[in-house]
Amino acid sequence: MRENKLYTNLKKCVFCALEIPVLGCYVIKDGVRADPEKISSFRSWPTPKNQTELRQWLGLANYLHKYTKDYAGLMQPMSSLLKKDVAWDWRLEHQDAFEAVKKSLASAPVLMLPDTSRPFHVVCDASDFAIGCTLMQFDHEGRERVVSYQPRQMKHAERNYPVHDKELLAMRYALMKFRVVLTSLSAWHDGSRVFAEYNFVVHYKPGKNNILADALSRRPDYDPRQLTRYQGDPDNEDDDEDCAVCMELGINATVSSPVLPLRQQIADAYDDDAFYAGITRYLRNPTADALAKLTRPTRGTITRYDLDGDLLTYAIDTFDTLRIVIPADDDLRARLVHKYHDAPAGGHLGREKTFAAIPHNFFWPRMYK
Repeated sequence: MRENKLYTNLKKCVFCALEIPVLGCYVIKDGVRADPEKISSFRSWPTPKNQTELRQWLGLANYLHKYTKDYAGLMQPMSSLLKKDVAWDWRLEHQDAFEAVKKSLASAPVLMLPDTSRPFHVVCDASDFAIGCTLMQFDHEGRERVVSYQPRQMKHAERNYPVHDKELLAMRYALMKFRVVLTSLSAWHDGSRVFAEYNFVVHYKPGKNNILADALSRRPDYDPRQLTRYQGDPDNEDDDEDCAVCMELGINATVSSPVLPLRQQIADAYDDDAFYAGITRYLRNPTADALAKLTRPTRGTITRYDLDGDLLTYAIDTFDTLRIVIPADDDLRARLVHKYHDAPAGGHLGREKTFAAIPHNFFWPRMYK
């Protein structure tokens, strides 16, 4: 500690403890597990009576989602209730999903603490509708252990990718999600340059041997063809995307979970931003007339935008991570910055680290300024 100029307060130290609370979780001999108080609060949460209560519960759920491989799929039946201007109609399938998520997180396994002195292996797979990836290591006893799960559903546009692009997308997504563990680089890169940061070896594993990632990417819950849709609009593709947006809003349990309550405020603010209001109108109703009302530069970049439920997303290229667009609202942007900076697990990030963290999930022009 002295060599690294780390200092402690003796009054706050605990010695010879079997486990210690650190940044919202418990570190034990075998790894890291969820805070039992959060699990208890999560399990005893009453059935939501409206969208606001559901979002409050999702805030806690997203904080814990990295402990279970089934989170995104189990959440899917509730996605229709998160749409803007949708009447609240809590049904049996919603209650079943609600209980299933509570059960899965309550029985979440102990995750191995990453050991940077040992090699990591990232297991990933892509199906027609989802991505599954797992960060793993062999412990000192030679057992293969899970460090973190990161499954997610594909966006509508991603489902149209050819097979090799889907597999590459899964690889890139995995490297971005596990980047903080796999590399010490702090710079942010877009496109295929992300692969240049790593010295890795790719091994093909048949589906029958690639059990974890294959299962994560092929859960029936993820498949939009198997989902029970909200009957108000059976042809609405956005229903399939809402749960994926929830995952984006809670993609990093240590930083992003406090951002979830901002979702409704972000969606509502698009109408007050003349620039993004025009883009959202066109994406909801892509007619020639709506396109003509956009400026020429905007028309040239319109393919970078997409709607994910009630949120506008932006991606520079095919392999860029979709990021949520924040409209021109100074109070909203300041609130988002403060949420990242002041998050308990964020360690009160400085200016540079806060700026480096936000673009992983969000976008607005001239962010650094």
